[in-house]
Amino acid sequence: MASGGARARSGPAPDPNSYRSMSKDWVELPAAGFAGVVPDFPLPRAIQFSTYFEDGKKVTIPDDAATADVWDAELELWTDLWRKPQAAAWDSLGLKYQVAAYTRAFLESVKADAVSGMKTAVLRMEAELGLSVPGMRQNGWQISDGPSAPAPTPGQPVGARKTTAANWLKAVSVEGA
Repeated sequence: MASGGARARSGPAPDPNSYRSMSKDWVELPAAGFAGVVPDFPLPRAIQFSTYFEDGKKVTIPDDAATADVWDAELELWTDLWRKPQAAAWDSLGLKYQVAAYTRAFLESVKADAVSGMKTAVLRMEAELGLSVPGMRQNGWQISDGPSAPAPTPGQPVGARKTTAANWLKAVSVEGA
């Protein structure tokens, strides 16, 4: 087992307003959300089934109405997620399958009969996709204060802001001092 050294989630999360964290390149995400094209949902429909007993035998058949309802819910959540500021980074990093997996898992995790493992997986996915505050910090993302930035072209990294010691000192200097 390895000992010593930094671990992915050890210690406090980086802080864009911290002097120690200023060497990190923080990625500015557009405050108004992602303005690009929402990609098509890449996963096939999740077939839902109905189960009943007939003559003492268990019968399971596809449920077209339930499948359509789940599909509509997935598409609605998918579209909502792709309007968030984080979607600018997902688009430039090509994470549509990861976001699709999160979409499907999230809807499974909020069902009444969801197992705790699914809920835990969703929380981890949420952090990895930068949907939570700790996840955004872990990824080095922050939401910009300015107007919406233009959508990056696919494959182009989202613009990062390099903080220098001089800029940090200007930001924290007291007027007249």
